[in-house]
Amino acid sequence: MVLVPLHPNVDPQAALNLFRSHQDSVVFPAKGGPPGFALLCPRSKLRWSFVVADAGSLHAVLDLAKVADTLLFLLDAADGWDAVGDHCLSCIFAQGLPSYGLAVQGLAEQPPKKQTDYRKKLSKVTEKRFPGARLFPLHTEQESALLLQHLAGQKQQRLAFRDRRAHLLADAAEFVPSSDGAAVGTLKVSGYVRGRSLNVNSLVHVVGHGDFQMNQMDAPPDLFALNPKGPGGQPASRKKQGDLSSSAAEMEEEVKVLSTADPAKQESLQAEGVPDPMDGEQTWPTEEELKEAEESRKQSKKVAKRVPKGTSAYQAAWILDKAEWRSGSEEEEEDEEEEVPEEAMSQDGSSSEEELASEEEEDLETMTLPETEQAEEKMEEEEAMLEKYRQERQEEMFPDEVDTPRDVPARIRFQKFRGLKSFRTSPWDPKENLPRDYARIFQFQDFSRTKKHVFRQLEKEETDGAQVGWYVTVHLCNVPVSVLESFEQKQEPLVLFTLLPYEQKMSVLNLLVRRHPGYSEPVKSKEDVVVHCGFRRFRASPLYSQHTSADKHKLEKFFHADTAVVA
Repeated sequence: MVLVPLHPNVDPQAALNLFRSHQDSVVFPAKGGPPGFALLCPRSKLRWSFVVADAGSLHAVLDLAKVADTLLFLLDAADGWDAVGDHCLSCIFAQGLPSYGLAVQGLAEQPPKKQTDYRKKLSKVTEKRFPGARLFPLHTEQESALLLQHLAGQKQQRLAFRDRRAHLLADAAEFVPSSDGAAVGTLKVSGYVRGRSLNVNSLVHVVGHGDFQMNQMDAPPDLFALNPKGPGGQPASRKKQGDLSSSAAEMEEEVKVLSTADPAKQESLQAEGVPDPMDGEQTWPTEEELKEAEESRKQSKKVAKRVPKGTSAYQAAWILDKAEWRSGSEEEEEDEEEEVPEEAMSQDGSSSEEELASEEEEDLETMTLPETEQAEEKMEEEEAMLEKYRQERQEEMFPDEVDTPRDVPARIRFQKFRGLKSFRTSPWDPKENLPRDYARIFQFQDFSRTKKHVFRQLEKEETDGAQVGWYVTVHLCNVPVSVLESFEQKQEPLVLFTLLPYEQKMSVLNLLVRRHPGYSEPVKSKEDVVVHCGFRRFRASPLYSQHTSADKHKLEKFFHADTAVVA
């Protein structure tokens, strides 16, 4: 369960303390990643894992929402959520909302007469986002127990992208460098398997870090088992706080190798295709075709001129028209007139500037002004933003017009443009004049058919590997040490998803997107954005186009707020 604070006035740590103080329960503090703990309730036969999402990091909240069984939204008694919380909710709804609960903090601190008014106000606010949801006050142990009972009994919301893939949230991680001082090595990640069974031969995607292979999968003793077994199979006793040090020592002794990767069956990490340089070869033209091309070139270069009688073609080529002669002579005269004052001005100006500079050097001293530099940088950012606003407004007013540049010749500026007789009916070959890098992209002959075939194969396959609910340790190969540093030092969540066949291949992805109403800044085409698509998070520079059913789509220079576009 992930606790998501939606207002600065709420205290997630106070909520954790209430859940931690349950009677007849065992608490195991988290060893890494976001703050939290595991709570075991043997009497009710429930096992909870509490994690607090960092409200200041939207990506961390979305990464945790990808694997969370339940999201517990913490609301303020007076306002519910603020603008940042509303933006966070919008992103979670767009990604996919799992099962959730609503807890209110600060209600007991209000006067009894105002508590009813606050409840009615919160009910109206939450009805828009969460119709029919129940609000739970969270101030005492009894209220926290009632909330946990409700969350344990509610129906789990299913999300397709994680039900079809095995996934886990890391409870612990260990890095083993490949050599002394190496920044790349084997990362051992421990956690509970969710979704589907985990096969060691499949690829694993670490959210925010990339795709990796597994070389081994272990089955260590479950540190958070409801009925732990001691030596000889006898039930082991536990203290109020779980003794992780002794448990870790026992785990090292009792670790069992569940399975190892088979190189013959293991999925490849190849993401790009290897282009064949001979695919783009062309046959050399024949002599007749070369002669025809030369004749057409000569005919296209013939220009009609008025020349005296008896003038040869060679002499006619050197004769200038009157318009050309006039324009050339006028330009020379203008250049001569402009050169003289420029030289005089440069001489006079240079001497005066040198005198002024020498006087200033004698009177002034050198000083560092960091505030001025920051002000200049801020002014530059504001000017760049104003320019983007101006371009976006101009694009809205004149969507079908393009200005001729002043500093670049039009034949160079528009050399990649192509004229169409009709945007709707003119033929267009999408593979014509493509860059060579496009040969590295994989293309599906029929994506829908391939997807159905992959899902059908998943249903037919035997369930081998680690089953859902098992506590396992996976060994990831060739992982940079920065992955462990983000988990232990930055306390970022470490989320793993297995990949289906072909999901590691690079291909073209089209997304239908719509802007959030609360975002007012212009979004230009080809600007860097962070994309959350299913379980993946990556940076991209998308091109935006109109959402139409034709075979050609008009490019949008800006991501406008009033329409849906294809990225």
